[in-house]
Amino acid sequence: MSQSSFQNRLTSADVYRGFVMFLMMAEVLSFEKVSEALPQSTFWQFLAFNQSHVEWIGCSLHDLIQPSFSFLVGVVLPYSVANRLQHQENFTKVFSHVLWRSLKLILLGIFLRSQWKEQTNFTFEDTLTQIGLGYSFLFLLNFRSQKIQITALVLILLGYWLAFALYPLPDANFDTTSVGVAKDWSHHLSGFAAHWNKNTNLASDFDQWFLNLFPREKPFVFNGGGYVTLSFIPTLGTMILGLLAGNILKANTSSNEKLKTFIILGISGLVLASILNALGICPNVKRIWTPTWVIFSGGWCFLLMAFFYWTIDVLQKGKYVFFFIVIGTNSIAAYIIAHTVDSYIAKSLLIHFGKDYATILGIPYQSLVQGTLVLGFEWLILRWMYRKKIFIKV
Repeated sequence: MSQSSFQNRLTSADVYRGFVMFLMMAEVLSFEKVSEALPQSTFWQFLAFNQSHVEWIGCSLHDLIQPSFSFLVGVVLPYSVANRLQHQENFTKVFSHVLWRSLKLILLGIFLRSQWKEQTNFTFEDTLTQIGLGYSFLFLLNFRSQKIQITALVLILLGYWLAFALYPLPDANFDTTSVGVAKDWSHHLSGFAAHWNKNTNLASDFDQWFLNLFPREKPFVFNGGGYVTLSFIPTLGTMILGLLAGNILKANTSSNEKLKTFIILGISGLVLASILNALGICPNVKRIWTPTWVIFSGGWCFLLMAFFYWTIDVLQKGKYVFFFIVIGTNSIAAYIIAHTVDSYIAKSLLIHFGKDYATILGIPYQSLVQGTLVLGFEWLILRWMYRKKIFIKV
């Protein structure tokens, strides 16, 4: 789908989105392989850690990609709705579009997760699917007061926490290897926090029922990474935080006041989440999107939004971040490209440059060389689309 204009766009949101989508696309750089080839290098260990997801509790830079993307859905929603209503579209028409968009996001997520499978892989933990499951509810909240939006956020977080906390723990003799978790896994939680253990929690048990309602290559027993369908509920909480941020940006207040609010909310979120995690009230787990994770990642999102808003919209430094704008204004296309054509580009490079071309900097860096070229070609595709004003929308 093409679009010829960017009226009422929030440039800082495009740059922020472009930054996090770049982090996702940059997985092809394979820092982990370089780190394995250079085990004594703390530099590459640091980069590898921040290009991968933590095993359970905690956070890396890579873990902030999905919450940032979800947060930004909420940030831009007030602008998107206002733009449509300005074009004299009534509520019913706009809501119908939202419902259709939600369905398309869900189906696109399933499609991408089905690549190289024998049949459709009905799974709902993909970023796009998670957003699609909550997007219609977010749209309706956009028309309610800030008080109701905050109330909805609190109810989601408390309700989701309580559901996990009240769900019975498995028997003491339960064999965790039956759900893909080694008995000596170093990230097992004990005591009250055990309600949020990998693949032995409310959401994972729900998936053992829900996902088997769909045709599958084999019965679903567990997700290897611990990801769950019901994470869309707290993900909606992350999107509500973004909605609150978007309304702050649209408010008739000074730039300094907006920045101050973002910084206060950001730091408060980090502190509160750290306390909840340290006290064992609710662990900070991205993979099952615990309420603590909503607060913690939301704190980082507010701080990052403050940085990009200050840099791009206040200081007007947009001309220096064209690289990210190209990605951020076509994020769906970037997401699809990163999940489909990267292997094709990599194979084409081998055909045209020879099997040893990537060793030009030495064997330890061959994955980095190949990944850099793949990433460069992906960006050039997006740049061509940007120049031609071709923007994929759902």
